[in-house]
Amino acid sequence: MIGTGSRRGQDSAVPKDGASTTARTATAATAHIETGSTEALNTGAPGTGTAAAEAAASGLGAEMVRLTRFFTAWTQRAGLECGAADRVLLARLVTCGRRRATDLAADVFLDLSTVSRQVRSLVDRGLVERHPDPEDRRGSLLSATEAGHAAYQSAVRRREAELTRLLEPWPAEDRHQLTRLLKRLNDDLVDSTYTSLGAGPHPVGEARQGDLHA
Repeated sequence: MIGTGSRRGQDSAVPKDGASTTARTATAATAHIETGSTEALNTGAPGTGTAAAEAAASGLGAEMVRLTRFFTAWTQRAGLECGAADRVLLARLVTCGRRRATDLAADVFLDLSTVSRQVRSLVDRGLVERHPDPEDRRGSLLSATEAGHAAYQSAVRRREAELTRLLEPWPAEDRHQLTRLLKRLNDDLVDSTYTSLGAGPHPVGEARQGDLHA
């Protein structure tokens, strides 16, 4: 359960008059439309079984859409240099060191052509650089530059400062459970993706994406 204090940011984000109700209704309606589900506003029903899981999935899907939309809007307002896709690649290079483009694509579950376009953008902005691959003269290794490291650290600090402000009024147990359950969801998503790609379960002992894309 999320503490009542967690609604403080939502309530203070709109005027304290009739417009606040309109704004909240519009936000809920947008989430409902974006998910394309007649149950998108349902936060999930108690109990077990398929019906309960479907109800929970509907509510969770709506909230994930809202979270993605709000996070994207925040990064734009914050003026961060990287887009969402770029941040994933840059974070991987910062946390893991030099990588081949093919390995980077496999790491983030994207096709090589997509990663290659994003890497070119990062290189052009001076955030990533190429190095000769000692094992393959035709290939190259990618690494984050000093500017790339700085951009990544700046994005992390600003994100954490914003989340600190939002989570400060929450009870400690709510903050703990939110992190624990979100990590569990991310871990399950990674494992499910590995399985769907025919790679079997996620390799034991290897860090998942969520552990590296801080």
